[in-house]
Amino acid sequence: MSLTHAFADLLAAWPADDPALLAQCRLLLLDGMAVAIAGAREPGPAKMAELTRHNGTTGPAQVIVHGFSTSVPQAARINGMAMHVLDFEPMWNPPNHALSPLLPAILALAELRERQGAGPQGLAVLRALAKGIEAQGRLRLASGQIEPAGLSMHPPGAVGAVAAALACGDLLGLTGERLAAAAGIAASRCGGLMANIGSMTKALHCGDGAANGVEAAMLAAAGFTANPDALGGPRGWGVSLFGATFDPSHLLAPIATGRALDPGPAWKLFPSQFATHFAITSALEAHEAITGDAASRIRRVGLRTPPMPYIDRPKPESGLDGKFSWQYTAAVALLDGKVDPTSFSDSRRFAADMVTLLDRISLVGDPAISGRLDRMHVELTVELDDGAVIVRRCDAPLGSWSHPVPPERIQAKAEALGAGAVGNFLASPKAFEIRKLMELAK
Repeated sequence: MSLTHAFADLLAAWPADDPALLAQCRLLLLDGMAVAIAGAREPGPAKMAELTRHNGTTGPAQVIVHGFSTSVPQAARINGMAMHVLDFEPMWNPPNHALSPLLPAILALAELRERQGAGPQGLAVLRALAKGIEAQGRLRLASGQIEPAGLSMHPPGAVGAVAAALACGDLLGLTGERLAAAAGIAASRCGGLMANIGSMTKALHCGDGAANGVEAAMLAAAGFTANPDALGGPRGWGVSLFGATFDPSHLLAPIATGRALDPGPAWKLFPSQFATHFAITSALEAHEAITGDAASRIRRVGLRTPPMPYIDRPKPESGLDGKFSWQYTAAVALLDGKVDPTSFSDSRRFAADMVTLLDRISLVGDPAISGRLDRMHVELTVELDDGAVIVRRCDAPLGSWSHPVPPERIQAKAEALGAGAVGNFLASPKAFEIRKLMELAK
């Protein structure tokens, strides 16, 4: 049996029905939907939605917030972009955004199935979500790229389509050769350049993962074929993308509680790249220690971080680019004492106090500090106008694996993000099982 077939069989045989696992998946669904509703009108997903509407595409799956329906793959693409564009959905370890290339695909397919008379899809959605998260975690481990600085491709673009194909295949009842074919089709549709982090295209990696994954599952169900071992073959996904670091043993290890629970997600309480949460936490603590106006009092700021060149961005080109900058995220936390979606507007990025403070920040990437998200730390030093020095260090931001938050905190985040939008969306008759699932998550 090929590696691809064996991996698909392992996931298909796993019942994914433990009550604690399903409760976690309900909470993940709540967080993901709230983040997507909040992000749907951001420029990237809004442009994709407008292009789709202009092209006259119709279909059974809704594009959230924008008020129209389209094909299952295209709805998954737009909604996946909306779920990722704020960089506010959970982080996994090894680094990956598991929800945005996965959940929109499952929900779009579930909506189609309900319209076709398959009955309520709620439990099937949660089980498919658990299986997709499991698949992504194993694919990320198999890649051998466990630190952000060592990534050759953006993780959700590299693994999202395959995991979404397996999850959607499960929703369709595919097994054996057909489920392996879904993974094989999706394996040829993976991508995501790290160079595009900080641009609208980053969210497209997640949207494409969702779209390509669900389409691969639907093609496999229709008899479309792929190489029987497109994941593990000598010219397959693993070797082609990751070369010598690829370790297929991670794909076939026995499943225990499931990666949705262990290690589970790091819940994001700030809408930016996860490693920057360490700098944000240190800077917020330093802000509290500064009396008077921080903008006028700060003379110099030092950051000591793990070496992560792709988020060492002293002068980000836009507010969006600032989500991936050690320097900007620390600066906005120091100046404002808070970090929320408005922190990453272009007007905030180019405000006079921000421009001035960014010129006063220096960064040292220290190779002695681990780059693993569960082992790293960041140290921030602030020198004030009177010579006083404030030093703060973050070993684990709130919401991370060693500093967890209760479910109530995630529910409060969802309510704050959605405000009236969540309620208005859930009141729509098109909200099908999402409404029921989100109510169960509260």
